[in-house]
Amino acid sequence: MLNRREFAIAAMAASASQIFPASAEEVWPSRLIRLVVPFPPAGANDVIGRVMADKLSKALGQTVIVENKPGAGGTIGATAVANAEPDGYTIMIGYIGNLAYARTIYKKLPYDPSTSFSAVSLVAKVPNVLVVNQSLPIYNVKDLIAYTKQNPGKMAFSSGGNGTAAHIGMAYLCHVAGISMVHVPYRGTAPSITDLIAGQVQATMAGWPGIRPFVQSGQVRAIGISSKVRVPYAPEIPTIAESGLPDFEAVQWYGIVAPSKTPKPIVNRLNAEIGTLLESPDLQKYMTNDGALPEKSTPEEFQKYIASEIERWRGVITEAGIEPS
Repeated sequence: MLNRREFAIAAMAASASQIFPASAEEVWPSRLIRLVVPFPPAGANDVIGRVMADKLSKALGQTVIVENKPGAGGTIGATAVANAEPDGYTIMIGYIGNLAYARTIYKKLPYDPSTSFSAVSLVAKVPNVLVVNQSLPIYNVKDLIAYTKQNPGKMAFSSGGNGTAAHIGMAYLCHVAGISMVHVPYRGTAPSITDLIAGQVQATMAGWPGIRPFVQSGQVRAIGISSKVRVPYAPEIPTIAESGLPDFEAVQWYGIVAPSKTPKPIVNRLNAEIGTLLESPDLQKYMTNDGALPEKSTPEEFQKYIASEIERWRGVITEAGIEPS
């Protein structure tokens, strides 16, 4: 029989063994946590990653630093995280590109988005804004479809590169609308918008923060939002779904993942903290102002979502013949 003191010690040991790896000698988190952002600074992935790192540092009582590991459409950073120790001290702000598109685009991807990570939580969805050159007689999605059919071979859309959200979103739009447009890839969103304004291309999709000043100045015309519902920061722009293409949705999404086999209690702790943060009015306001719609999930829901998104976009990517730049 155990006395009261021995029982308490045994109970604490059992609890610790459930929360941390058997080899761990410290309580998690007891040191710095790396949040890998698989892109250079200043992009949407980096912006969302940095605000989450700041908030998580306060919630967890340990510093969470952002480590930018750009390259190959976000797959270099994802590979590094997939190969990291599953101890809760390396996590990543992944996105639709390296967790869904990449599975089909890259024939020899060094990780499997479905099995190489422990999904923690969805964080945000960022709808794309469909814009056209303001000199065209195109004021809505139906006009775009009709004009493209009336001018075969004369319509082109830009993107920030092969396999980007703009590329795949526009390819999906062409697919469901039954139209054909030439894809012109650029090295980044900024030059793709510059040439749209100049009339070198006729349309593109982009996140609201990057396209907002050009819409508000009248340099481009916004004709549709790629989410299923209108967005609070631009409620006057109709959704593509309500504009004649029911159920259309092509949003960028972001979420936190950890290396596969990260202890479940650590994943659950991170999920709980992220869920609480996403409910805070200040974080919601910050994200909304930056064109993102906060959205949380359970780890299981996010894991299933990643798998479903891989399958959903497989056909679009294959049909469009999308390959790495």
